[in-house]
Amino acid sequence: MATSPPTTSTTRTAAHRRLGVLAVAFLIIAASAPLTVVAGGVTSAYSVTHVDGIPFGYIVLAAALAIFAIGYAAMSRFITNAGAFYSYVSQGVGRPAGVGASVLALLAYNAMQVGIWGMFGFQISSFIESKTGWASPWWVWVLVGIVAVGILGVNRVDLSAKVLGVLVALEFLAVIVFDIAAFANPAEGFTARPITPSALFVPGVGAVLAFGIAAFMGFESAAIYGEESKDPKRTIPRATFLAVAVIGVFYALSSWALALAVGPEKITDPAGIAPEEAGPPLFFNFIAEHLGVLWVDVMSILFITSLFAALVSFHNAVSRYAFSLGREGVLPRVLGTVRTRSGAPWAGSLAQSILATVVIIGFAVAETGWDPANGPYPVLTLFTWMTNLGAFGLVLLMVLVSAAVIGFFRRDARDVGAGSRLVAPIVAFVSLGTVWILILVNWDVLLGQAESTPTTFVLPAILLVPSVAAVIWAYWLRKAKPDVYRQIGHGADEAEAPHLGSEAVGV
Repeated sequence: MATSPPTTSTTRTAAHRRLGVLAVAFLIIAASAPLTVVAGGVTSAYSVTHVDGIPFGYIVLAAALAIFAIGYAAMSRFITNAGAFYSYVSQGVGRPAGVGASVLALLAYNAMQVGIWGMFGFQISSFIESKTGWASPWWVWVLVGIVAVGILGVNRVDLSAKVLGVLVALEFLAVIVFDIAAFANPAEGFTARPITPSALFVPGVGAVLAFGIAAFMGFESAAIYGEESKDPKRTIPRATFLAVAVIGVFYALSSWALALAVGPEKITDPAGIAPEEAGPPLFFNFIAEHLGVLWVDVMSILFITSLFAALVSFHNAVSRYAFSLGREGVLPRVLGTVRTRSGAPWAGSLAQSILATVVIIGFAVAETGWDPANGPYPVLTLFTWMTNLGAFGLVLLMVLVSAAVIGFFRRDARDVGAGSRLVAPIVAFVSLGTVWILILVNWDVLLGQAESTPTTFVLPAILLVPSVAAVIWAYWLRKAKPDVYRQIGHGADEAEAPHLGSEAVGV
């Protein structure tokens, strides 16, 4: 965390536009954490769903998200706002819905970031214990990490992009090494079945798609960096499509490689893998057997840096949403300030760091009395609960944005073709709405619960109830503070036009 900088402002200038297509794409891909998804998400999906069509599932999801991105990219040409989804819903559906979407986005991104801290702390603690025998508290490393992420959060965004670029490149290299080894050493012989439709569309397909969508979370964040991109009208669409294509193809190939490494029959057999070998051990055990212990250590370190990269990316998303809402007066105005030199939303960054610290301390205190026989506490509670909650909220946001695209262009087509402004968003609304329902239906499975508990109902309520309350709050603002209400979802247009010009803000 960092203290207030000496010079701040409520506006950004052209000098703050430093991000190109590759930089934004790295920020997006970092949020999806490739190594974390392959070593953690994919292995867990196989262990829980027992469906070998997971690779084709990533292709299906990538196609659905690419269709969503068509309308999303079309709208991004006309709206450049750090509030991204919040601004889109405000201008496409209505200001009250936009405020509700803003709270949903803040809670969802916070949930993703805070949840990943649980896995981050556990992995560092476990790695150190395996090498030194010292069983350090997981939350100590989380607090250290919060400081590091906070420092990056209040500095120039291109610094974060450079750090993430290096980490993401190393992640890809590590997974590619695994993929090559897996394809070269298939446990049950080579088969293309996992990458075919017939392997996916079986009982359990709903759980596969519900699990898989979490791997793409963060791809939608490109528009958050619109105000810091060199040419947002081109940068944001190109970075979004690049990220979807890379993530979809990479995860499909890598999950296929994992199925070959373990064996399609074994990996989908509930009795084929012992509980202690399920999940990430499927990945690391193969590495140890075929590449050696040194590579296990390298992969373990890169697993940790993968988590760190995702933490930085989601932290940036939260701080920019807070900045947008503060600038428009929906949240306290202080959140709408940036550092004059870097353009970073320092107040939003600091607020997110404080919130993460409070939640982590709360979970650390609650750990007292936890039975270790139930499994690693920070992974089974903090990580599992919060990341699934975040994915639940972000998919709902994409459904709302799909509707917003239709509403935005309904009033003025702006020379955008019917495919981009109507057909694509309708298809995205239906497909992503279906995925959201599947997440809700499979909520127990995602949380690893044998049956429903109070947590099953409390967690979704944490997102939905405040979001509905925010809609009501917006109607109050319309009567009590009409000037604030008028700015909702339009803050960049009014706050930055004098500094950047109409071309820069996309009007």
